[in-house]
Amino acid sequence: MMKTSFTPAQLSDPGVAESERILRTCVHCGFCTATCPTYVLLGDELDSPRGRIYLIKDMLENDRPATAEVVKHIDRCLSCLACMTTCPSGVHYMHLVDHARAHIARTYRRGWRERLLRAFLAHLMPYPARLRAILKSSFIVKPLAPALAAVGFTSLAAMLRLIPARRGNALWQRSRRSVPIARRTGRVALLSGCVNEAVAPGINDAAIRVLNRHGIEVVRPARACCCGALTWHLGRERESLEFVRRNIDAFSHEIEGEGIDAIIITASGCGTMVKDYGFMLRNDPLYAKRAERVAALTKDISEYLMMLELRPVCETNLLVAYHGACSLQHGQKINREPKQLLTRAGFVVCDIPEGHLCCGSAGTYNMLQPALARRLAERKAENIAKLAPRVIATGNLGCMTQLATVTDIPIVHTVELIDWATGGPLPDVLRTSVVEERTGLLAPVT
Repeated sequence: MMKTSFTPAQLSDPGVAESERILRTCVHCGFCTATCPTYVLLGDELDSPRGRIYLIKDMLENDRPATAEVVKHIDRCLSCLACMTTCPSGVHYMHLVDHARAHIARTYRRGWRERLLRAFLAHLMPYPARLRAILKSSFIVKPLAPALAAVGFTSLAAMLRLIPARRGNALWQRSRRSVPIARRTGRVALLSGCVNEAVAPGINDAAIRVLNRHGIEVVRPARACCCGALTWHLGRERESLEFVRRNIDAFSHEIEGEGIDAIIITASGCGTMVKDYGFMLRNDPLYAKRAERVAALTKDISEYLMMLELRPVCETNLLVAYHGACSLQHGQKINREPKQLLTRAGFVVCDIPEGHLCCGSAGTYNMLQPALARRLAERKAENIAKLAPRVIATGNLGCMTQLATVTDIPIVHTVELIDWATGGPLPDVLRTSVVEERTGLLAPVT
């Protein structure tokens, strides 16, 4: 057990008290280093969870402002949470590093370029209308990414590379309520998300079709917004908690109105965040109980679909490489469910070698740490190529856009394949691939 020396005055702060409790669970074993992506790449103890824990402990215990050295190593953390899956002692690294980021935001002044970049991301990414407007013009400058990288604008170049080749119609323009085709057997609320809504609304479309097809009514609360994760991981606590409270109000309105069986999320990064709402607002007397209720009702789309008896209409036998998003397999401990769903739907599913390692997306990480993110993406692409799959499936849009920069293999959300197999349309990204050539070979399920 790690010894700590916080003062009673320091421990009167709930955030410090929780961090101290987490620190004391660490037994210095170092198992986490083997599964930490940055340690695997760099081999630096300070770029491992154990090394960062020591840095955080020293900073918090001595109540000192963050230094450039500490900030460098904390910034390199992806928050992939592979360390939490590996840790035999149950160290809740996620809450510890989140507290450290907030401390950094309060005590450390970054250079003007980085401040500008972070502010830009915080005021763009959580707002679908703003993001949609930027995307309309950014397609024109996307080809400039290599030139910008060559002259040192690596983060801007990374942003341009992440712009998807296809855009969909905005989901927010559609009905807020979707009734089931069959007899209604359930009612759920869907968090549309921010980036999902602007970049790939087809993912939520697919989820709604699958749910409606199997008797589930879907409502999308009008006041629901960004889950808060993007700004939370930038250390901007106040802004994040505003998003969190707004979502709790929106979902509570549905819970206390007609009622819902679950809150469904198709972006696993958002799911990890919303499931943590109870912890985040544990000390808020007005929101604590409602936050716990919202968190308890939250399910990834794959979790919820496992509760339904899916009705595939064809057997594809298509070879699918399943990429477990870190926020799903490590953050939410959901690993087998998506693969089981795909198998039941008639796909041949294969695991990617080194599947526990992050692809480098990690929210805004691929824009803030583009060099490391690119190395991780290329490593992931090499492992995928060994399998020679026809398509890659994953449960997070961030992973989809990240992998699209390093591979030509079509990438879809898991629910898009489930939708197709149960009677929905062929995912757009597959229409120009070899998959389309095989659609005539689909065998009806008897």
